[in-house]
Amino acid sequence: MLNIAGKFNSDTYMIKYISIIIFLILLPFSLLAQENFFSKIDSFMKAHSEINNFNGNVLIAGSGKIIYQNAFGYRNFYTKELLDNNSVFELASVSKQFTAMGILLLIEKGKLSLSDSLRKFFPELPYHDVTIQNLLSHTSGLPDYMESMAVKWDHNKIAFNDDVIEFLAAEKIPVKFLPGEKFEYSNTGYEMLASIIEKVSGVSFKDYMDENVFQKLGMNNSRVYNTRRSSNEVIPDYAYGFVYSDSLSKYVLPDSIPELDAVYWLDGVQGDGIINSTAGDLLIWDRALKNSTLLDEALQNEMFNPQSAADIERKMYYGYGVFLSENKYGKYIYHSGGWPGYSTLLKRFLNGDFTIILLSNNESDVRGISEGIAGILFEDEVIFPYVHKEVNVDPEELKKFAGSYTGLNTKIDIVFREGKLYRDFDSRPDIELKPESGNKFFYGDGRDIQIEFQTGPDNVIEKVWLISGGLKTELQKN
Repeated sequence: MLNIAGKFNSDTYMIKYISIIIFLILLPFSLLAQENFFSKIDSFMKAHSEINNFNGNVLIAGSGKIIYQNAFGYRNFYTKELLDNNSVFELASVSKQFTAMGILLLIEKGKLSLSDSLRKFFPELPYHDVTIQNLLSHTSGLPDYMESMAVKWDHNKIAFNDDVIEFLAAEKIPVKFLPGEKFEYSNTGYEMLASIIEKVSGVSFKDYMDENVFQKLGMNNSRVYNTRRSSNEVIPDYAYGFVYSDSLSKYVLPDSIPELDAVYWLDGVQGDGIINSTAGDLLIWDRALKNSTLLDEALQNEMFNPQSAADIERKMYYGYGVFLSENKYGKYIYHSGGWPGYSTLLKRFLNGDFTIILLSNNESDVRGISEGIAGILFEDEVIFPYVHKEVNVDPEELKKFAGSYTGLNTKIDIVFREGKLYRDFDSRPDIELKPESGNKFFYGDGRDIQIEFQTGPDNVIEKVWLISGGLKTELQKN
């Protein structure tokens, strides 16, 4: 007689046995891959620390699980206190996604609409037809409050959001373009969004973010911090932002440099910056965005949909508080931030669900570093940082390298001027390209970027590579 129960138990046993075998086979490979990532990223970051003076914190995760986390250097260059994994950094413009979330939460509760106008909340402002959607997507055309106040504001007085609104209302500075006409990155827009949050919620921006975002997610080391200079409030384990002084040959606080006094008189303004956080808290935030923890999934997805075209040629768009782009590894969501003493970045690749968090308090090149880390995660060839030494090259030999070059999401112009090569920019100072050989040049501004040329028998350029963050991208001469 067939023992059905016995057969069932035997089959069940075999299924369990096979499952265990498969698990044991796959587990070492998974652990080996993680260990391989850790080792390579650690070597890469140590090289950036030793050669490129990276000072800051780094956290890399896959599907929310930490692959690598470390702290490099000082949280205070004066006292030589060291950074640790819980050090708190000014996020600069990475803050904008938090401001966007604050607005979207009010929209979900029916207290706001994307079509609401700026003048609905601040009728004293002379800017008509600017909507919340324009503010979120950087299509408002509003003037840059920093540029305007730099000329007419008393730099001995700390400005707050109310001061910015009163200033713009009084000065009636014209818009740059009509709302919705084009994309132009706007700190003013996000300052206005924070003020709208206060107007609608009836509480301070700080309290609103604490209650509706940080406390709900357990981001216990995050906060709005616009009281450092106005009330001398000190945060424990704070990573003070330092800048390098060429004249003093050391790192100093930007407060001591007259040209950087905006760190004082703009210290009270919030919305476009001033969120402070840790790498660990930012991973919590990243997971909350991916999993729609705070928002309904449909509205959360709107944050990650292209709302405006930042740079179509480079496949770069803006959602609400975040940039959307893609490269050879696939699509990614990111935002970087910069303020005297700080450079920050939060990036997540959709393919592989890799999260890269870099927080620097000495203005290190976090964008370039993130490119190299992405290369390691996607098992690409990555050139680690090394010491570049300038050599003498006949200026006549340099002329042939001048021209325009394009590659994947990349366009660079090289000009020859007064016996030297420069990376030419339209809106910022050119960067000298210093030769380390007859056909390879490195950026003179200290960033880990090089350009390498390959020439043929007739000295004609055959191939060109841009090496940024350790990754090689082939370029074509136009």
